[in-house]
Amino acid sequence: MSAVVYLPAPRFRGPDLKELVARTAFGDQEAFARLYDAVAGPVLGLVLRVLRDPSQSEEVTQEVMFELWRTADRYEPQRGEVMAWVLTVAHRRAVDRVRAAQAATERDQRAAARARVPAFDEVVEQVEGRLEREQVRRCLRSLTELQRESVTLAYYRGHTYPEVARLLGIPLGTVKTRMRDGLIRLRDCLGVGS
Repeated sequence: MSAVVYLPAPRFRGPDLKELVARTAFGDQEAFARLYDAVAGPVLGLVLRVLRDPSQSEEVTQEVMFELWRTADRYEPQRGEVMAWVLTVAHRRAVDRVRAAQAATERDQRAAARARVPAFDEVVEQVEGRLEREQVRRCLRSLTELQRESVTLAYYRGHTYPEVARLLGIPLGTVKTRMRDGLIRLRDCLGVGS
C-alpha cells in the first residue's frame, strides 16, 4: 500500500505592488500596466458598491487609475500596503462623485424653486380686486338713480332686461335706454376703451 503524499499547492505570487508603484512614480508605463491589471478589479468592485451605477463606476475607476499614475510618487510604504492606499484613493473618489451628484441635484432643485413664477401674486390680486371694486362703486354712485337701479338689477342681481322692466314697473324701451346710457357713463368713468 502506498502512502498518499500531499504536496503544497504552488503559491501564486502576484506582482510586488510596492515595486510597481515605485517604478510607476518614475514614469515606467510597463510597471503601470501591471499595476493597473493588479488593482483595477478591486477598485472597480469598491467603487461599484459605493455608486451602484456601472457606467459611473467605470468612469470613476478610470479617474482613480489616472490619479495613481500621476501621484504614484506620493505613496509612502511605511504608512501601509499599496492596496490599502489604492482603495482609499478609490473610496474617496467614489464618495466625492456621490457628493457632487447630490450637490448638483440640490442646486437644480433650488434653481427650479427660484425660477418658479407663481401664476399670480395673491396679495396683488386681492389689492387690485379691492381697488377695482371701489372704483366701480364710485362710478355707480355717479349714475342717476334710475340708471343705477337698472344696472344693479341687470348686472349684480342677474335679471334680464324684461325682468328689470317688470320689477321697476317701466317700459322695456326705457330700461334699455337707461342701461345704455348708464353703461356708457360707467365705461367713461372706469376709463375703459370703447
